[in-house]
Amino acid sequence: MLSKIKLLGVLFTLFLVNKAQAQSSASTYSALGIGEFNYSGLTNNQAMGGLGISFGSAWNPNVVNPALSTKNIIFNFEAALNYKKIAADNGTETSDVDGGGLSYIAFSLPVKVNKATIGLGLNQVTSVNYNLLINSQVNNANVEAINSIEGDGGISEAYLSYGMVIAKNLSIGVTGSYLFGSTIRTNRLALFDEEGAQVGITTEYYERLTVSDVGYKAGLYYFFPLNTKSKLHLGAIYQHLGDVNGKAFAKLASFGQASRPDTDGDLIANDEPGSIYIPNRIGFGVSYEKNNKFVIGLEGQYQDFKKYKSLLDDPLQLKEAIKVGLGFQIVPDYLNIDNGLKRGTYRFGLEFQQTPYYLNATNINDLGINFGASLPVNQLSLVNFAVKVGQRGTTDNGLIRENYVNFTLGLSLNDNSWFYKRVFE
Repeated sequence: MLSKIKLLGVLFTLFLVNKAQAQSSASTYSALGIGEFNYSGLTNNQAMGGLGISFGSAWNPNVVNPALSTKNIIFNFEAALNYKKIAADNGTETSDVDGGGLSYIAFSLPVKVNKATIGLGLNQVTSVNYNLLINSQVNNANVEAINSIEGDGGISEAYLSYGMVIAKNLSIGVTGSYLFGSTIRTNRLALFDEEGAQVGITTEYYERLTVSDVGYKAGLYYFFPLNTKSKLHLGAIYQHLGDVNGKAFAKLASFGQASRPDTDGDLIANDEPGSIYIPNRIGFGVSYEKNNKFVIGLEGQYQDFKKYKSLLDDPLQLKEAIKVGLGFQIVPDYLNIDNGLKRGTYRFGLEFQQTPYYLNATNINDLGINFGASLPVNQLSLVNFAVKVGQRGTTDNGLIRENYVNFTLGLSLNDNSWFYKRVFE
C-alpha cells in the first residue's frame, strides 16, 4: 500500500480532504512513514520557532531539553489545545482541511529548588491524519479507478523526566518515555465504466499498526554569565527510540470486511509482532539573554530517516530531517504588577524544516513564521498562545503545496505555596 502512496504527487487528478478528526496534525504528507513528528515542544516553544534546547523559564515546563527543567523553581501544570487549518493545492485542484484536539499535558515539580526537578506528562510524538480521493484511468481499458485513501492515529508518549544541577551553571537531564498508539490506514478501490456504472465490487485494504515500547532522551545545559545583566545559554539533546516494538494487522477483502480477521479475504498479517526503526535525533542550540528583558536564540535538530524501517518492511524512500529555528522573546516590564500586558512575555520566531518526505526527486520543505505570548492571569499563572503561519511542499513535479495556520492555546497553573511551612494546622 505504501508503495502506492509514494506516488501521490503524480496520481492526483482530484484531491479532496474531509474534516479531520481530533488530532494536532492534518497533512497529506502524514500518509508517509509514521506520520508528522512534533519537534517544536510546548506552546511557549512553538511561538519561538521551537526554541527550547538552549533556553527555558521558571513559568513553563520544558519537554524539549530535560536539563532545562531545573529552571522550574515552582510547581507547573500546563495543558493546551491545538487547531490547524490547511489550504491544499496540487496545481489544478484545491481543498481545505482542518483539525484539532488536546495537544499535551505537562507537570513540573522541583524536588530541590534550583537543584533538581521532576517532570511528567502526556505528549504527541507523531500524528497521522489524511483523507485522499484519487481518480485515475486504467491503462488499456475504458475504466476509471477511484481510490479513497484514509489514515488516522499516531504515536503518543507518557514521560517522566529528571533534571539536576551537577556543577556551577551546568545541568543534565534525562526523560524516559512509554510509547503507545496505533495508526489505521485504509485504501478502498472501485472501478467505473464510461457510463458511470460500477464494474465488479469495491475492494478494501485495511492496515493497523500498533506500537508499545520505551525510549529515552538526554539533555545538557550550560550558561555563561557575560556580565551582571546578560547570559549566554548553550544546550544539546540526544533522543534514542531505535527499534520500537509493535504489531501489525493487514488484510485485503471486499468493502467493510477487511478490518475483521474472521471474514473472507486475504489475511496478510494477523497482529504479527515486529518493530519500527525510528532513527536517533540530535539537537543543539545557543541563546543570548538580557536578564528579564529579552532573549534571542538559534537552534537546530537532525534525524536521519534514511535508516527508517517500517513494521511491514514497506519500500519507502525517506531523507534526513533537518529543523532550524530562530526565536526571540521580550518582556516589556516584568516588575509592573498593575499592568498584565506590560508584564507579559511576547515571542516571535522563524522555523524551517527539511522534512524526511522525498517524492518525485523533490524534498518536501516546510517554512513557517511563529508568534505568541504568555499573559498573566494572577501573580503566577499564565494564558499561553502560539500561532504558526507556514507553507509546506510545492506544486512542482506533480506534488502538493499546503498553506496552513496552526493555533495553540494553553494554560499554565503555577504554585509555590507548598514551599512555605504551615503556620496553622
